[in-house]
Amino acid sequence: MGLINNLNPAFKLKLIKRLSTSIEKDAVIKSKKMEKAFGAWEDSIEAENIIISIRNSRTFNREIRLF
Repeated sequence: MGLINNLNPAFKLKLIKRLSTSIEKDAVIKSKKMEKAFGAWEDSIEAENIIISIRNSRTFNREIRLF
């Protein structure tokens, strides 16, 4: 903290502005990454056909062991 105390007020304001801009840019980038990760599914297949396909591809190989 001592390093910042030795700076003149004009430079402190300039530093605050640069840091604020940097934080705002980071927030926008993170927001875009989040939207991209959880975006809508785009496909020409209808939702009902996708659901049927998923259900038909499920396999049940559960083996119950008695103790």
